[in-house]
Amino acid sequence: MTSSELNASQPARPPRPNLAFRQLRGQRSPAEFAAAVRRAAREIGERVSCDARYVGRVEAGEIRCPNYAYERVFLHMFPGRTLTDLGFAPRASVRGRRARADELPPGAALTEATGETQGADEPYDTQDPYDTHEKPEESDVLRRAFMTGGGATVAAVTLSPLGLTIDATAAERPSRRVGTGEVEVLEEAVRRIRVLDDRHGADGLYRRAAAPLRAAYALLDAGTTRHRVAERLHSGAGELAISVGWLAHDSGRFDDARSHYAEALATARMAGDPALEAHAFCNTSFLARDAGRPREAVRAAQAARRAAEPLGSPRLLSLLALREAGGWAGLADRTGCAQALARAQALFARGHSDHDPEWMSFYGEAELEGLEAQCWSTLGDWRRAARHADRAAQLQDPHFTRNIALYTAELADDLARGGHPDEAAAAGMRLLDLLDEVQSSRIQTMLAGTARVLLPHRRAAGVSGFLERHASLPRAV
Repeated sequence: MTSSELNASQPARPPRPNLAFRQLRGQRSPAEFAAAVRRAAREIGERVSCDARYVGRVEAGEIRCPNYAYERVFLHMFPGRTLTDLGFAPRASVRGRRARADELPPGAALTEATGETQGADEPYDTQDPYDTHEKPEESDVLRRAFMTGGGATVAAVTLSPLGLTIDATAAERPSRRVGTGEVEVLEEAVRRIRVLDDRHGADGLYRRAAAPLRAAYALLDAGTTRHRVAERLHSGAGELAISVGWLAHDSGRFDDARSHYAEALATARMAGDPALEAHAFCNTSFLARDAGRPREAVRAAQAARRAAEPLGSPRLLSLLALREAGGWAGLADRTGCAQALARAQALFARGHSDHDPEWMSFYGEAELEGLEAQCWSTLGDWRRAARHADRAAQLQDPHFTRNIALYTAELADDLARGGHPDEAAAAGMRLLDLLDEVQSSRIQTMLAGTARVLLPHRRAAGVSGFLERHASLPRAV
């Protein structure tokens, strides 16, 4: 009997938590630390797709040794330390381990691990998620995103600079249950869609993101015999439904968005998943506000808060308070809005928690300022709204191009309605510079409204130039 056969017959050892790595993270949340890893990688020319879940897996001891790309990044972040100092096992002790069968997509061969990614039990692609140019390895990773053994939908997925190109077909031969491999690539698809939306906006993504959603629910129909895999599968499918719903929402397809959010909520209820339920209600509240149903926005935000309270995430409760504030503003209830805003700020000040959902990585001080600006704008307090919108645009991480465009659109509109046409035109010009990268019907609609407000002020400094440039934009069909 070979040594590999002996090892395969032995029970897997439970992972040992990496306390040294957890200590190095300090007071930063997993999402914040992941962002720091990505920044450090760019400083030395590496590309890693580190996220909060990867950090959690390292700290839990599931990743005993990182691949070479992550090793270089970590040693750059913590000069003078070795991998052992960072809590990792020596590379020689993990090289050559065989991949576990339940971690591979159906049909994948069990082979001796020879590369660092396999030998280090590190399944993540090391591409920078903000680099959205198509690469052969990306296509290969995503093409496997919803490949099953025949029982579920097969979707071939590739990335392009502006979004997803998907070909999905239904297979008719049920053969095996869904495993961890399918769930992991489903979760990765959710991350990729979010990254592309942050970078480019929703308009070019929505139709092409519908195919992976159909594939995800086909995976649910295929089923799994493992409880933990089933939980992750329901959560992943629900999160994907919310992501696709948001793409519909941001591109002005409110009925489609409402349907996708309802689908996610039903999935959450069936699975008994309060985190997914809170997320679905959170987005439903935002949609109701934008669709002119402010009372529904308040009720949905309150329902989200009830689901979220046991989860232990003050930042999530802060965001939900902002959703509620938006509803009160739509009802012209200044007192209710101000109380909800104060609650949001107090909860935000309590800082990050290890229980913050991964999808909330966008929610930082910039988003807090931006959502508060929207509340004051709805209440007609243009000066206060402009102040918060300007601060939001300045605080936003430059990778989140769409959000910078959104905050700048809010700023331009508030300045125009507040009687500062020259400053509004300058902000509008900055926004126009971003529209080559961002495709969002919501932002386009806001900008068109600003242009209408500025029409009577053509003679103010810069206004005429802004109006002419805006008029030359291609119209959506």
